[in-house]
Amino acid sequence: MAYAPTVTATSGDVSAPTLRPPRRGLFRKFVDAVIASQQRRADLAIARFLHDRGGKLNDDAEREIERRFLQPQIGGLNRRL
Repeated sequence: MAYAPTVTATSGDVSAPTLRPPRRGLFRKFVDAVIASQQRRADLAIARFLHDRGGKLNDDAEREIERRFLQPQIGGLNRRL
């Protein structure tokens, strides 16, 4: 039994269906807002730290930023911010 040749679609012939990303729920929007707020607060604290020390990011300042701001804090929030 022989099959007849068929024409296959190429990438230019068929466009891929566009998929919308799923809508975010209210809880997810709230969590995203809290995370964004914490990021802005951390960025401001680091900028203030650098400004108080002359505005230059050198090795010593980078180590101090890591020690103060990037290490996990036991007991919750970092109160120095």
